[in-house]
Amino acid sequence: MFGDFEIREMPLSLSSVREKISKFLISQGLRMEPLDRYFGIFDSEDRLVGGGGIEGNVMKCIALSEATRNESLTNPLVSRIRESALADGHQEIFIFTKPENRIIFESLAFHTVGMAEKAILMESDPRGIGSYCRNLSELAEKTMTNANERRGVIVMNCNPLTLGHLYLIETAAKRVDRLFIIPVKDSDTEYTYVERKSMMEKATCHLKNVTIVPGSPYSISRATFPTYFLKELSDASITHIGLDLDIFSRHIAPALGVCVRFIGTEPTDALTREYNTFMHRILPQKGIEVEEIARLENNGNPVSASRVRKLSDNMQIGAAMRLLPESSIPYLLSHLATRCLREELDLTPKPGLVDQDDSGSHIDMDHTLMSHSIDALQPWFRETCEIVRTHDHKNAETARQDLVTLIKTTGLAAEKAMLEATGGVNTHRGALFSFGLTLAAAMLLHKKHVSIDMASLSAQIQQLATDFKGGTDTNGARAKQKYGIKGAAEIAREGYLQLYSDWLPFWIRVMTDKDGKHKLLLHIMSTLDDTNIYHRGGTEGAIYVKETAKRLLQNLNIQTLLQANYDFIGLNLSPGGAADMFALTLLTCSLLTGAET
Repeated sequence: MFGDFEIREMPLSLSSVREKISKFLISQGLRMEPLDRYFGIFDSEDRLVGGGGIEGNVMKCIALSEATRNESLTNPLVSRIRESALADGHQEIFIFTKPENRIIFESLAFHTVGMAEKAILMESDPRGIGSYCRNLSELAEKTMTNANERRGVIVMNCNPLTLGHLYLIETAAKRVDRLFIIPVKDSDTEYTYVERKSMMEKATCHLKNVTIVPGSPYSISRATFPTYFLKELSDASITHIGLDLDIFSRHIAPALGVCVRFIGTEPTDALTREYNTFMHRILPQKGIEVEEIARLENNGNPVSASRVRKLSDNMQIGAAMRLLPESSIPYLLSHLATRCLREELDLTPKPGLVDQDDSGSHIDMDHTLMSHSIDALQPWFRETCEIVRTHDHKNAETARQDLVTLIKTTGLAAEKAMLEATGGVNTHRGALFSFGLTLAAAMLLHKKHVSIDMASLSAQIQQLATDFKGGTDTNGARAKQKYGIKGAAEIAREGYLQLYSDWLPFWIRVMTDKDGKHKLLLHIMSTLDDTNIYHRGGTEGAIYVKETAKRLLQNLNIQTLLQANYDFIGLNLSPGGAADMFALTLLTCSLLTGAET
């Protein structure tokens, strides 16, 4: 309590609470923005008279009604928000606010980082921007070849890094003695900051005068810049640009000693084009040249990350791969793999399987656990592709054997990571095996400049799978031996023949149907000798699952699926093998879609 006022956290999960906060902010001339937490100030009659929130490590939506502005409530409110941020692991706090609020937040130990006409950025750490710039200066000094060298910089997102980005870097590198690349440290991207920085490092390793420097929150992206305090949303882009360029010219450029900033022409994105215009206008006044380099084009279209992401979203991976340097492809394929696994996991309802509603016939796993498992596997899918990309394959037979050994080793490491993430529960061992082989085969074909089509992909999988004999101490192995059915290794050594001859053509026929994914899963259930089903239900259970799947295909609706799920749970049946093959079919179709023929 603070006199007649109380500060307490308001549950943002409730729509009524969010509406209450929004109405209060509107009354104070502000707008509601996405928030992780919000703390309200309530008077003795339990009326909301002030408050403030935080998203990540950025404080937002701080407002006090006229009646409370003389009650010294700003300090305890901000302290409460900072305490919650620290509890969430955020050591440094930022705030974007109006310039007229600068003195208020300076009195609360915030420090100004950058200024624009309608906004300032402040931070809680007095060492923040200064410490970052000292690190940049030290890095610049280490890379210096002579005192008079010409230095340039590119600030890049690379979500993901494309041939267009690489062309810009290579062109700029020819025009300066030292080129620094600053990755935007933005969390609101499909590819993480760590992934994007890694792509930059791998793509530029052949350029000896290029240095990738650490990113920071001081390169402000449109995703991180809030607009809640601006009267007009039309002011947002100009304010965002002005603030970002002020920080760059005031702090970052001097720290690196750069005299030129390189940018790519922007024919499609209006905001980026506006940003380029402002750079040409502002930076030369600060002693920094701006050089605009024409974008690389493919078939008359600019090669851009947004184009790659659109192709990827449409599962046209073959076409997306042609827009990337080889070093970026493992990242693209690992994201594709995890997306296919998530599509299987999220498909709801599914008879006997974990989905968004329940755990099916499983007592040791749920949707959250399965999701953690997928997260744990993603870097290992990337590592598998990276091993293929960097492996010497000149001596075909020796290279194949060495490569298979490396793939096996990576698979074991991935399995260990999966089990650590799930507390020892086997969530995706089967998918890990089939996905690892398929991704490795696709990467190998691409590396050899062989078209990725059904015949070549299946044949390459067969070749890689030759030395995989399969485990002996698993439920699948025991079911295989007892019932005389094929296991995962045998199916792989056939090059997933049933997938290419049956499931993939079926999927192509039904993929545009509103219930196409359910149809595919049921079709696989009706045709696959699933070792998971044989292990749990024997021959009788396998026949039951196949016949049930056939009936569901004839009468497919939510009620029949829910009833099948209830029945499968009662019989402890879970078609996990069919689930794996469902996800693998999606992956295979995506690899083939948009591939060159």
